[in-house]
Amino acid sequence: MTDLQAALRDPLPRDRVTAWAVTVGITLLAFALRVVRLGDPNKLVFDETYYPKDAWSLLHFGYERGWAPDANEQIVAGSTDLWQEGPAFIVHPQLGKWLIAAGEQLFGMTSFGWRFSACVFGALLVLVTVRLVRRITRSTLLGGAAGVLLAFDGLAFVMSRIGLLDIFQAFFLVAAVSALVADRDWFRTRLADHLTARGLPDLGGVAGPLVLWRPWRVLAGVMFGCALGVKWNSVYVLAAFGLLSVAWDVGARRLAGAGRRSALGLLVDGVPAFLSTVVLGALVYLATWSSWLATSGGWSRDWGAQHPEALSTRLLGAPLASLLHYHQEIYGFHTGDYITEEATHSYAADPIGWLVLARTIGIDAVNNIQPGTDGCPVDVDQCQRVITGIGTPLLWWVGAVCLLMSVFFWLARRDWRFGVVVVGVASTWLPWFQYTDRPQFLFYAITIVPFTVLALCLVMGLVLGPPVPGSRRRIGAIVCGVFVALVVLNFAFFYPVWTNALLTREQWLDRMWLRTWI
Repeated sequence: MTDLQAALRDPLPRDRVTAWAVTVGITLLAFALRVVRLGDPNKLVFDETYYPKDAWSLLHFGYERGWAPDANEQIVAGSTDLWQEGPAFIVHPQLGKWLIAAGEQLFGMTSFGWRFSACVFGALLVLVTVRLVRRITRSTLLGGAAGVLLAFDGLAFVMSRIGLLDIFQAFFLVAAVSALVADRDWFRTRLADHLTARGLPDLGGVAGPLVLWRPWRVLAGVMFGCALGVKWNSVYVLAAFGLLSVAWDVGARRLAGAGRRSALGLLVDGVPAFLSTVVLGALVYLATWSSWLATSGGWSRDWGAQHPEALSTRLLGAPLASLLHYHQEIYGFHTGDYITEEATHSYAADPIGWLVLARTIGIDAVNNIQPGTDGCPVDVDQCQRVITGIGTPLLWWVGAVCLLMSVFFWLARRDWRFGVVVVGVASTWLPWFQYTDRPQFLFYAITIVPFTVLALCLVMGLVLGPPVPGSRRRIGAIVCGVFVALVVLNFAFFYPVWTNALLTREQWLDRMWLRTWI
């Protein structure tokens, strides 16, 4: 094998059995952490007032129905058939709610039931992050470290324990990016195979083979389509990584010796990539609306039938024209004045501060618990139970530094691995800055966390140095091990504010390290 072929192949570590054992073990650990007291508190908290009820409607009708004004209290009391006659206007696609519905189908319309799927996908997010980091770093050790860090991140933990949509979106996005990174390896191996089969030292200025069937890229398209089926802002990640993956193809052809002809990759790789990710993703997204299309009671479902003269109806047919009109209504909600006029929220967090945890998000709180009640000691002023959305501080603050380092290593050192970090954070964070005229919240940053963990592990890889015996490796391992251990301890200290545990006010204040967290 020539040096060029070795550079193209760049094989993964050969410890597949060990790697999968590590992956599954850490995933099970993450699930175990998240499932304990999953049904506590036994009520609809925060935005659970929307999605679990929508999910229950989907199970029974195939579309979202309106609910009685006192439905939240009645559901906790055991009444789960409090639907109104008409449909509900919903502002997010259906897939995430169908996933919540799967847990409700298994365990009923209970707090455990509507949170179970989030718990499962929170653990699966750890799994795909382990595999992504292992592939990028070529290290099972660092992949395992990534899994531990994510398993013990507070925001990922909280979002895995409430019936919201964002944890599903995070899983599908990381799975899609993982598939594109795997496709990068797959394509470079095909180029090496092409050279080997023809006995060529390099491509000799020729563009190289046309590879139309790329299974990992197809999987990425499916995952991106699912991510869009949870939340629309996944389109930014699809666009960013779609362009980055084609740039990887051009770079691979250049490395293989295509010279100036490597630019043809923009066409010969870019067009199939567009079909595999964008077009396929759009079809998968459309499929997530199947139940809405198959039923007749959803919001605006009859619009096409009522407007047979409309161009969309004549071109698409009444059902798809109705769906298109509904999308226009949803887009108007997200971009119009409906949610911006005098919109305020006590936990609004400007995205400029997300990466350093400048503001928390209160998921639920029971304050002013009097001494001698609900387990509150008699010798204190008062107690409280809270669920606070906040990341593990040590992980996020060191991670913010590693994100800055990632920009340097990608742009100045041309290390493609850090490009995954930069593009991942940019596509999940920067788009929110165009909506700063309305309340935004820290929990939106759940899609950023896996890329922060990747940045941490890449920098840890620099600290560790080459995998050869010696003092450098030993000292690096100690430093990295101590950091991971401190993150776990930091998680343990904050655990009560993530789990509705009873705290005195002094104990709670001990954990509010910044004034902006109060």
